[in-house]
Amino acid sequence: MAEMLEPDICVIGAGSGGLSVAAAAAQFGVDVVLIEKGKMGGDCLNYGCVPSKAMIASAKRAQMMREAGAFGIAAEQPRVDPAGVHDHVHGVIAAIAPLDSVERFTGLGVHVIEAPGRFIDARTVEAGEYHIRARRFVVATGSSAGTPPIPGLDKVPFFTNETIFDNRKAIDHLMVIGGGPIGMELAQAHRRLGAKVTVLEAFTPLGKDDPELTAIVLKQLEAEKVEILAGIRIERLEKKGAGVRAVITQDGKERNIDASHLLVAAGRSPNVAGLGLEEAGIEFERSGIKVTRGLKTTNRRVYAIGDVAGGLQFTHVANYHAGIVIRNALFRLPVKADVSNVPWVTYTEPELANVGMTEEAARERYGDIRVMRWPYAENDRAQAERVTQGMIKVVTNKRGRILGAAIVGDHAGELIQLWVMAMSKKMKIGAITSIVFAYPTLAEISKRAAYQYYAPSLTNPMIRRIIGWLRKLG
Repeated sequence: MAEMLEPDICVIGAGSGGLSVAAAAAQFGVDVVLIEKGKMGGDCLNYGCVPSKAMIASAKRAQMMREAGAFGIAAEQPRVDPAGVHDHVHGVIAAIAPLDSVERFTGLGVHVIEAPGRFIDARTVEAGEYHIRARRFVVATGSSAGTPPIPGLDKVPFFTNETIFDNRKAIDHLMVIGGGPIGMELAQAHRRLGAKVTVLEAFTPLGKDDPELTAIVLKQLEAEKVEILAGIRIERLEKKGAGVRAVITQDGKERNIDASHLLVAAGRSPNVAGLGLEEAGIEFERSGIKVTRGLKTTNRRVYAIGDVAGGLQFTHVANYHAGIVIRNALFRLPVKADVSNVPWVTYTEPELANVGMTEEAARERYGDIRVMRWPYAENDRAQAERVTQGMIKVVTNKRGRILGAAIVGDHAGELIQLWVMAMSKKMKIGAITSIVFAYPTLAEISKRAAYQYYAPSLTNPMIRRIIGWLRKLG
């Protein structure tokens, strides 16, 4: 007989969102059961954000050695130790892992069950030797690397983001299927670590971002000799010796691309299999579990958060969802998810950061908009650091309400936070011009861009007449 547990909240999935719900609820004195069949910390800690940024950091150091000559320091071709890079990546994971560990959450008072969890009816989850009947359930099972329907993919070895960080050997030529953020980040990182890299993309690389800004990223990748083949169709994949061959069609012509290794980075799929969602009366689609704006599923006792709920697939969104669940489930506050001010960042070099609407989306919705730009090249700190590739682009309506901002360049992911706050607080563009920024900092580009909103006033005849009258008053 399975032991019955009756907590206030049962969380299925110990990724970022699930851990946030469990920790917050436990600290409020709520009885919590947390179920995880795999690694604590989920995709972000073990296969995604953390290892990828650690690898990117190694790659950046290698590139800095190549580019040191511009600073009066002898440039040097780095000698990359793949095993050492692997150890660095896993050392970073190990440093963070205690915060997400079973021991920590047990110490917080959470009952952690290390087993698969599945609904056996609308009110009960089965996990290991337990049946859990909770007042509220939270499904936070995340997503996994998708496998596109390419003929021959099942017959060749390939990496995904869940396996590539376990590699300890040198990669001669990495073929990347997918020109989205994950594909481009890992393509550049491996190129800087010494591999030849070819990216295959059926549509437009980094196609969800503003093309004016992505052009700067793609130009840098091409300068580093990352081969990007866009608008292609992969006919099939084949084994080629110890490596892999992609037979592609480009511009109506068939050609072969051979590589030693293959990375599939072509989207992600929500983890819904094996959860018994049908038994619980929870509706789901290919994109994820159906939820209301309050993140409730078609079973009123069950929430779904993070990647498994569809929508934006970011760790910070999962954490945001967790806060909504806590406020609603514990305090009965009628909160609803609003991701209109959620930023997203692609960690190539230069970085690409966004919040709100692109110029195209804003123009389509509002028609009459204002667009302000300022280049990194006209920033003194950027000149000192020789990071002059980049720009900021801000979109407002005609009355100065900020609709969106995008930055491509050094530290773009940090610089975008100002605009996230401005949009969240419904500030107008004038508020940015009143801030005193430290000099010399990259952050000054935000103020310089904001001032561009007022540039047309400088040539306005009426304003010039008013200034003339005021001058006569002494």
